[in-house]
Amino acid sequence: MITRRHPRGVSLLLVSASSLLLCGSVSLIGRAQAPAPLTLVSTIWPPFTDESGRPRFALDLVETALDRTGRKARITLVTPTQFTSALVSGAFDGSAAVWKDAERERALLFSRPYMENRLVLVGRFGADVSARTIRDLEGKRVALVEGYAYGEETENSGAVLVRSSSEEDSLALLLKGAVDYTLMDDLVVAYIVRNHPKESSTRLQIGSTLVKRELYLAIRRSRSDAQAIITDFNAQLTSMIADRTYHRLLQVDWIEADINGDSVLEYVPREDRAGTTEPKRVYALFSPPQTSIRLGEPKPGSDAPVKPGFYVGGNIYSDWASVPDSYKVNTSRPPDPKRSTASIFNFRW
Repeated sequence: MITRRHPRGVSLLLVSASSLLLCGSVSLIGRAQAPAPLTLVSTIWPPFTDESGRPRFALDLVETALDRTGRKARITLVTPTQFTSALVSGAFDGSAAVWKDAERERALLFSRPYMENRLVLVGRFGADVSARTIRDLEGKRVALVEGYAYGEETENSGAVLVRSSSEEDSLALLLKGAVDYTLMDDLVVAYIVRNHPKESSTRLQIGSTLVKRELYLAIRRSRSDAQAIITDFNAQLTSMIADRTYHRLLQVDWIEADINGDSVLEYVPREDRAGTTEPKRVYALFSPPQTSIRLGEPKPGSDAPVKPGFYVGGNIYSDWASVPDSYKVNTSRPPDPKRSTASIFNFRW
């Protein structure tokens, strides 16, 4: 009776119920197919790895890249002495910030490097910063952040290593004369120059890179999807430079990188409002490998030096003069506080 009097209503009710069941099934399938979070291990190594709310550039980059592939990461922090055994034992899926060595390569698949740690010599204004290797600092007091894995060359260099609690502490020790120098990562130096231009130019003397290591995501080989995770992660890296994700997370205005894979490095601004003058300082993600052509050097078979290209508005321009005037506009946009780990630094002068 109800069916005959309200056939359409019943039909709609049945369709609606079917639709709800179908949507519910799709939702359940979607949830079932979502991969479990990767369990990654790291040390506390500011400003690259640390707990949430502290400077953690490397972890921010890796978590963002993995998220773009549909994966999440759960990161456990351990002491430096526990790290290698935890990493290669199979207790974790891998690490978001690790250097390569033979033992680790036997147990882990490594991504392309996504960053390079370059420790730069910094002294007080007027100091001699001509050292080209860490051994040139023999007998000098050098501030280093506790927790860095600096390597045997640094530890055995003959320099008097003074352990600090943070980058801010290292700078404070330098400015008050408690140490002769500090080693700061190039990324931190770039932050200081950008955010404290007067102080950095009148109170600091910035030298060369003395320690250099590449950072990787590594996944244990015993995972059946290890290669897929690494492949998907690698695929995100260039696009994260081109769409300025790297700039936002690292809080730099310009990045030097090979955008189109032709082994020639380009300058990439934080946004298409690139400023009115050619940049004076550009953060290099990596030291050029043997296969890259350093800016200012000639291409093979040519005597003409390579000039930096500029990646603006989705195009590469051969030099600054070729960049259209419509992009040569000042920007006063402040750092993004939502995801800026760099804004947590609190340098006191």
